[in-house]
Amino acid sequence: MSNITIPQGYRPPLSGYEMQRAIEFIKHIFPQELANALNLRRVSAPLFVDGGSGLNDNLNGVERPVAFDIPDVGTHGQVVHSLAKWKRLALQQYGFRTGKGLYTDMNAIRRDEVVDNLHSVYVDQWDWEKVIDPADRNEAYLKATVRAIVGAIADTADSLGVEFPRLCPRISRDVVFVTTQELEDAYPDLTASERETAFVREHPTTFLMQIGGKLRSGRPHDGRAPDYDDWQLNGDLLVWNDVLERSLELSSMGIRVSPEVLDRQLRLAGCDDRRQLPFHRMLLAGRLPQTMGGGIGQSRLCMQLIGTCHIGEVQCSLWDERTRDACEAAGITLL
Repeated sequence: MSNITIPQGYRPPLSGYEMQRAIEFIKHIFPQELANALNLRRVSAPLFVDGGSGLNDNLNGVERPVAFDIPDVGTHGQVVHSLAKWKRLALQQYGFRTGKGLYTDMNAIRRDEVVDNLHSVYVDQWDWEKVIDPADRNEAYLKATVRAIVGAIADTADSLGVEFPRLCPRISRDVVFVTTQELEDAYPDLTASERETAFVREHPTTFLMQIGGKLRSGRPHDGRAPDYDDWQLNGDLLVWNDVLERSLELSSMGIRVSPEVLDRQLRLAGCDDRRQLPFHRMLLAGRLPQTMGGGIGQSRLCMQLIGTCHIGEVQCSLWDERTRDACEAAGITLL
């Protein structure tokens, strides 16, 4: 059963037709802004991968991928959760050089997602990845990249406001950086989600750094797989959402694990069994480039810039009866 919140007095900001125009506008403009900001080229990407390759993102380790047999190929496919690891392999196979990268439209199914205003079993992202110099594995390079992404989002918001004057998309270009430990220290009695909302309320564009490892409380701020992000050089891009009056995560990203970092994080996470998977063997042997990358939610960005209260207003998915009834009563059309 999903959890849904409809703010008092909420009305969809656009008609059905105009909503589709706005979604198309954002999905046309933003990838160009992102590609220019980070020196990326668009590539094609898989909807599913070989289940035994180690390429699928296992998220928090408990989510079940959608899997199916492929008799003529003699293997089992898994619908991707994300392309976090596939992109790194693709950069090598496609011959990308240092300073250049790729982006793609990533479509995924997360069957075990708890759906609400911001979450759906269908996931659409602009996944990106670029080759970096080993000397750029540092916090300064991470922050510079975050600022470039925020600039691309803000430029898209400005263009949307010109095309649709009745919308008032606001994205602060002033990024505040904070670590998960600093957030726990500041709000020790709040949950992780409550800490984010409390902080982002005061700092409407925030990059929350260092996600995955245990904090001094003995618990991680949030789960993060041990085999793509370096837990010391990653983070989430959070913005303040006026409609829902809460923090909204637009992107998860980071500098990827080096062989040494992968070795350490596999041990810390109790995932040593992954060392024998093809992708992990290549990475531990130093046969993959140093990279950084992330995913930027397409529907999340449309929600934020258009001003909708439910992700189902900007993407097609399946919803439970309670959600459908509540939205119908409020005059909200779910796609």
